[in-house]
Amino acid sequence: MTVRPSALALTPLLLFLALFFGAGLYFTTQGEPMGFYQLRAPVAILPALALAVWLAHRRGLAAGELLLRGMGDPNIVLMCLIFLLAGAFAYVSSAIGAVDAVVSIGLSAVPSALVLPGLFVLSGLIALAIGTSMGTIAAVVPIALGVADASGLAPALVVGTVIGGAMFGDNLSIISDTTIAATRTQGAQMRDKFRENVRIAVPVAVATAVVLGVLGAASPIDAEPIGSPWLMAPYLLVLALAVAGVNVLVVLALGIVLAGAFGLVFTDDYGPVAFVGDIWSGFEGMTEILLLSLLIGGLGALTKAGGGLAWLALAIERVARGRRGRRAGEFSIAALSTTADVFTANNTVAILVSGSVARDIAEQHGISPRRAASVLDIFACVAQGVLPYGAQILLAASLSAVSPLALAGSVYYCWMLAIATIVFIAWPRRSADAGPQVPAP
Repeated sequence: MTVRPSALALTPLLLFLALFFGAGLYFTTQGEPMGFYQLRAPVAILPALALAVWLAHRRGLAAGELLLRGMGDPNIVLMCLIFLLAGAFAYVSSAIGAVDAVVSIGLSAVPSALVLPGLFVLSGLIALAIGTSMGTIAAVVPIALGVADASGLAPALVVGTVIGGAMFGDNLSIISDTTIAATRTQGAQMRDKFRENVRIAVPVAVATAVVLGVLGAASPIDAEPIGSPWLMAPYLLVLALAVAGVNVLVVLALGIVLAGAFGLVFTDDYGPVAFVGDIWSGFEGMTEILLLSLLIGGLGALTKAGGGLAWLALAIERVARGRRGRRAGEFSIAALSTTADVFTANNTVAILVSGSVARDIAEQHGISPRRAASVLDIFACVAQGVLPYGAQILLAASLSAVSPLALAGSVYYCWMLAIATIVFIAWPRRSADAGPQVPAP
């Protein structure tokens, strides 16, 4: 059945964004440091769902069935299961001291002449391993501030370096919720998306490290290695198996078991009871994003059935001047992802909100799923890394007492990544990702 395009079907999504963004602005103006996290997204989406159900009912659609079908979509359920396992792996790894071991061993290996590049690379590796930029910032910023004091470097520059490294690693990590959301919404394999991102992110990271090396100065780092180097093994195994193409559920399950086993061997007072308790704590930490994923799935199904996505696709076509092909499609996905993140101040939420539309755009413009997932994730990462009211900068600002605006201007990696990706999209090339450039009649 052909779906008639309707702008009205998009109003529930706009209502959700208005509530979430409006509440964030209100609480921020009231002096709340984490204003955008006072109204939780799974609660903000409930009025939007009610409106979507009402609009679908008015059009004679089976609203309840559509809602449940969208929430129970196999891709949504699989994504939720991956979220749970990723949360458990991250929590168990942290509980056994693996994060502390990575930080201390990494810092002890950084030459004094390469303080800023070293902090950037270390932050990237930690975020790549644990799959969260927030956890990386919380672990590394306090140490980075000591480096800034000892070296005389500007705190904003040092902390901005950590944020950039954290966003670099988070964007590539196969256990990051943004990676999971981007690959599942676009129907891409994590291995393929990882390889696609590496083509852009790694050269930008190298260029960023060079710039930071010029801006930095020699500084001693007083850090003694703590914990066993073996505690890093679960991270390395998960990364290697994921890149090798092993099913992500198997990868994460093996990672959890291995992390628990290494904790039993190398960590004092860590036993089976603590292990199963940490798995549950990891599940709990993913409750919000799991609920939001289910509800977004239902809202997306109602929006699509009501013709909202069809109308948006037509609007994007008009903006692209009627041209089909890789460039128009990728720029459309980039703009969609960036706009969604600006309004939600949460890159995972932005990807979930815009994922269905991005997939439709990719199909219409001949863009492969791995490329669509890469562009979607990169621009959500870019926007989130420089938003003064985003969680990453707010957390870093609270730890360092540095202005969020000053930090936003010091996250060189994200600014350079945005420029490089725009150039990469615009650059003419022939590949499996480039659809035929068909001019409008």
